[in-house]
Amino acid sequence: MSTITLFTAEQLLHMPSDGFRYELLSGELHQMSPAGWRHGKVGGRLYRLIATYLDRNPCGEALLAETGFLLSRDPDTVRAPDIAFIRNEHIPLDLPEDAFWPGAPDLAVEVVSPGDTYREVNEKANAWLTGGAQLIWIVNPLLRTVSVYHSDGSIVTLTENEELTAEDVLPGFRCRVGDIFAGQ
Repeated sequence: MSTITLFTAEQLLHMPSDGFRYELLSGELHQMSPAGWRHGKVGGRLYRLIATYLDRNPCGEALLAETGFLLSRDPDTVRAPDIAFIRNEHIPLDLPEDAFWPGAPDLAVEVVSPGDTYREVNEKANAWLTGGAQLIWIVNPLLRTVSVYHSDGSIVTLTENEELTAEDVLPGFRCRVGDIFAGQ
């Protein structure tokens, strides 16, 4: 008979660094493999596009992949998207410095890695939506597409020549999907 050790978000937060990133899924620790260069380049380009928009429209905070979000308790689930955005009105004044973000970001972005399965990507998107995210972007460098998951359950896949917007989450943000993949 095997037993599984369940971890809490607090235990994950205070784990000594061993050079790996982890997520906590229903209390189970899952090691995250390092991403390849294409993943980093595409994620970096999209982050810069969002950050440039925020320089002109300071409506919230964009966060990078190391940021953990506590999506559920007992057992705890902590996930870290490749990019996250939180609107100013959702940022509490009394947020502790040494904790995971309580809940989901308004926008979670996942860049698909070559080893990701469709099932894994879909599970991540559903976890973000269940956790309270309003919008999910699944960026696929191989197909050069962005699948947009909405909180109402609808999904739209955009191709290179189409325009990516963030509706009510980042009002006025827009970019051509192909711009995310430029130079790869």
